Amino acid sequence: MSKDVQPIFIMPEGTSRSSGKVAQRNNIMAAKLVAETVRTTLGPKGMDKMLVDSIGDIIVTNDGVTILEEMQIEHPAAKMIVEIAKTQEDEVGDGTTTAVVLAGEFLKKAEALLEQEIHPTVIAKGYRIAADKANQILNKIAKTCTDKDKKILSDVAITAMVGKGAESAKGKLSGIVVKAVEAVMEKRNGKNTIDTDDIKIEKKVGSSIEETELIEGIILDKERVNSGMPKNVKNAKIALVDSAIEIKDTETDAKITITDPEKLQAFLDMEEDMLKKMVDKISGSGANVLFCQKGIDDVAQHFLSKKGIYACRRVKKSDMEKLSKATGGKIVTNLDDLSKTDIGTAGVVEERKVGDEHMTYVFDCNSAKAVTLLVRGGTEHVVDEVTRAVEDAIGDVSATLISGKVVAGAGAPEIEVAKELKKYANSLSGREQLAVSAFAEAMEIIPRTLSENAGLDPIDTLTDLKAQHDKGKKWAGINVFNGKVMDAWNEGVIEPLKIKTQAISSASEVAVMILRIDDVIASGETGAAPQMPPPGMGGPGMDMM
Repeated sequence: MSKDVQPIFIMPEGTSRSSGKVAQRNNIMAAKLVAETVRTTLGPKGMDKMLVDSIGDIIVTNDGVTILEEMQIEHPAAKMIVEIAKTQEDEVGDGTTTAVVLAGEFLKKAEALLEQEIHPTVIAKGYRIAADKANQILNKIAKTCTDKDKKILSDVAITAMVGKGAESAKGKLSGIVVKAVEAVMEKRNGKNTIDTDDIKIEKKVGSSIEETELIEGIILDKERVNSGMPKNVKNAKIALVDSAIEIKDTETDAKITITDPEKLQAFLDMEEDMLKKMVDKISGSGANVLFCQKGIDDVAQHFLSKKGIYACRRVKKSDMEKLSKATGGKIVTNLDDLSKTDIGTAGVVEERKVGDEHMTYVFDCNSAKAVTLLVRGGTEHVVDEVTRAVEDAIGDVSATLISGKVVAGAGAPEIEVAKELKKYANSLSGREQLAVSAFAEAMEIIPRTLSENAGLDPIDTLTDLKAQHDKGKKWAGINVFNGKVMDAWNEGVIEPLKIKTQAISSASEVAVMILRIDDVIASGETGAAPQMPPPGMGGPGMDMM
């Protein structure tokens, strides 16, 4: 047999592959780099990131999920970390940075265990045990909160906004957010349900953040279709129509031959008459305001003006649904079916000039189940960042009312969980004990990061915190403004329990998934395969910006 054995290729040319410890190290490195990127944004003293895209558009934010979505992340393991942030955003609406930082730290601690020759599946098992136990500990220390606890709900909203662009007006904004969430909350089978989509956020540049207002109704980015219509309608009776107030074109190409000028006039008169009947149908239902999802013919606009009906056209489907919830009106797709029972009501419908645009306000609705937040700010970037802060606050207040449980913030619950997990780890036998202990240490990354971002000494701060928790003070947290340990609950730093439990669950699940990967095969079919970086390097996979 010849010594020159022909090599056997089982994968296409251009395929790159890294396996074993090299693959694990690369994946952990990528995940740690993503966590490191957003880590500096955590907490009241977190810094902002400026993200500039290829065409020069700028976003200035410290919102974790926004940063990660805007970054051009290529590395497959890093993309898995971004998924954590997206899940956290969808489930709670806040705590995205916390979840990503935890995942990065879980992997960092796991790396040290891997170097001690502890098998990845043992670490994975230990992490799963630890995550379950951590959530049990959090549920045990959490306090209950109902819609009657206005002070707690306000503190939850303020905590969500501290450190973001909205901080300067946090007092006013927190009141608005709580009121908005309570307006759209419904009780079903004794449980609170909240659809945050029912809170419409409308942004307008101009004025100051303090001028942000809550409208118990809907604001539409539309003006009335005809200047002859009334600008203000009190005791509005609103028709919501999802069909065009126009003469429909024939579905097939039709040729109409008119030989006599009088017949042409008769033809035009007939079209006009059809439009008049449509308008008569609307006014006959008692409506004095019309919101149409499709177009409104110029002639129909004239007739509507004559009848004193306020009308807007091409209203978005989502806005039509919100109008229905706010006014109690039904969306009608066939004009012939419009009746008095389909009409919605509002105290006032009026056109107002906001900034340099005209908008339609529909407000003073009785028990509106859809409301609008009009966010104001000096520049577009300020308005965008305030909007993100308000969305986080809405998510937090909603999560609080749905789960009915809250914990203090400021790093207190993480230290408490770490303390209890270490005790629990000592009760375990086998190598899982090391993984649970590593998980407990990883939890300390949150208070450590809070103190680092505030310019404090993290070792001194953590030592003080642990000492207070050992004395039984479970709500001892970091006051990042004076560097001392405080009772986070009494200071009003409160967060929904769901933020913590969801962040721990998502971060541990993804960390376990990444740990279990021992082979990365990049296909070479669609052009050149991405080159796997050498151990210890971020490589091209971490092309962040």
